[in-house]
Parts: sequence; C-alpha cells; structure tokens
Amino acid sequence: MVNMKTNPFIILFACTILFAASCKKHSNSPAENPTITRTVKFTLYTDQDFSTTNENITFRLSMQNSLNQSIWDSVLPPMKVKDIPSLAHKLVFQKAVPGNNSGLLKVGFYYSIENVGDSWYFDSSNAGDSFKEVIYDFR
Repeated sequence: MVNMKTNPFIILFACTILFAASCKKHSNSPAENPTITRTVKFTLYTDQDFSTTNENITFRLSMQNSLNQSIWDSVLPPMKVKDIPSLAHKLVFQKAVPGNNSGLLKVGFYYSIENVGDSWYFDSSNAGDSFKEVIYDFR
C-alpha cells in the first residue's frame, strides 16, 4: 500500500524528470546549426532614362564559390534596355544557396547588350551570412 504523504513528491519528481528530458538547446549560429538556410536576394532596376535605347539586353543571375565555379545561375528573358524597370517596379528574385554552401560566395549579375558587349556586377556573401541582398542599379 502506498503512503498518501509521498504521492505528491512522486508526482512532482516524475514531472520534473519529464520536463528536463523535453528541454532542447536551440542555436541560431550557422556553425552550430547546419540546418539554417542561406539565401541570396537579387534586385535589379535602373534610375536612368534609357527610353531611346532599343538594343536587347540579357541578364544572368549568378552564384559562384571562392574558386569562381558556378554553383547556380539563371538567365532572365531578353528585354529592351529601355524596358529595364525603375526602382518602383524593380525585379526581385530570391534563391536558397544550393547545398547550403557555407563558404565565401561571389553573387551578382552578368549582362550582355546586343551589338555592344558583355559586362557584370558582383558582390560577395561572406561565410556565415544567412542572407545577402545584391542590389544592382543598372547604368
């Protein structure tokens, strides 16, 4: 037969054990938590007047590792230079880094203007950054 005076202590002890077992440590540090997604946001616009520029332009969004090897890229449909949107109508693309790469990244834009040539705009995303925004004001 169980003594009625000890029942509250047994219940309290059992609850304490269950509570302590259910507690988990959470970390927001990328080095300690490899499940954090690394994201790059690409923003493209112009504040210049290209209304008379009818050449076609093609933009390519790019992510490269520290060895300049492409880990992701995406080509936008060709458009006229005059149709590059203003800041109020900017193009925005967001992409999780493939493989959750934790090293230094080179992120940005390549572009090619018909009958003019090729160029680029790049920025870096440091190891440990969970978010990077690359803002390109085309000029």
